[in-house]
Amino acid sequence: MVRFTTLACVSVLTLLWGAGCAHQKTSTSGRTGDEIIVAGEMFHTGTRVVTWMDPNGYDAYRTERRFAPWEESSFEKTQPVAPEIRSPSRYGLRKEGLSEQELERVRGGGWDLATLQKRVDQFVIHYDVAGFSRNCFRILHDQRGLSVHFMLDLDGTIYQTLDLKERASHATIANSRSIGIEIANLGAHPPGTAPLLNEWYLRDKSGQTFIRVPERLGDPHFLTRNFVPRPAKPEPVAGMVQGVVLLQYDLTPQQYEALIKLTATLCRIFPNLPCDYPRDSRGVLLRRKLPAESYQDYRGILGHYHVQLNKTDPGPAFDWDRVIGRARALLGLPALPAGNPLR
Repeated sequence: MVRFTTLACVSVLTLLWGAGCAHQKTSTSGRTGDEIIVAGEMFHTGTRVVTWMDPNGYDAYRTERRFAPWEESSFEKTQPVAPEIRSPSRYGLRKEGLSEQELERVRGGGWDLATLQKRVDQFVIHYDVAGFSRNCFRILHDQRGLSVHFMLDLDGTIYQTLDLKERASHATIANSRSIGIEIANLGAHPPGTAPLLNEWYLRDKSGQTFIRVPERLGDPHFLTRNFVPRPAKPEPVAGMVQGVVLLQYDLTPQQYEALIKLTATLCRIFPNLPCDYPRDSRGVLLRRKLPAESYQDYRGILGHYHVQLNKTDPGPAFDWDRVIGRARALLGLPALPAGNPLR
């Protein structure tokens, strides 16, 4: 693994993405805007990333509410209005599986990449139901006391809120071993909930579907100027998750492109994270919670519904083969059989 510490090397590194060097490190002084932070080290992804330290970023290390008036934002002022927030910290320590010596070291901030690589073997994909990343952070951080490593906005911007060494609170039993991402999407709903979807998904004069954030939720603050989000498919997708038929509009093409590059980067950094999703004995995508014994042994990419019975994200519209197939191509891995029966 080569360390890049100059701007010249960073430029070369960007050109080498297609040659399989997407995971190479760079120093903070050479940051170009596509890096994620892993145990204090920076790795290129090939797509726009805004970290918690950047302007317009979202900082899950905060102990106060991000969107409350400053004088009302402290933990003490928060408890009466947001009782779900039981601690000033929305994240924790990945302590499971560490030796006593390792635990004492990482408690002092001494995470190193090799130790973290031994701990992380899952990447959990969520939809946020909040519709856009700013609203997602407001709900997670200010109302529920939860956290997630990444948020993926409608325009394809990835927001990293925590170093991946942290144990984010996003998927119960998966938290200690996983990385999580909340994708901006209204989510999957039972048939008959058209009024909710119709508020967000409209048709323009040419008949094309676009997403309009309701005015009551405020400015979504997309970083792409004049951006008009459109789902990858014009009509909602119907499919079964956890044994229930649900409707969902697809992600935007920009979200898919960013997620593919992030997925490839994570699978390259973490050797225990295979680039594949849960399949049955026929090789078909599983659309239900994994049995306890299967989950314990599972390594790879998975949905929130694979972890918890009461979850349905990332929903029936999510194109697993598009993400995994393209990510594997970036990694130089052989293609896998398509396993999504809806595609």
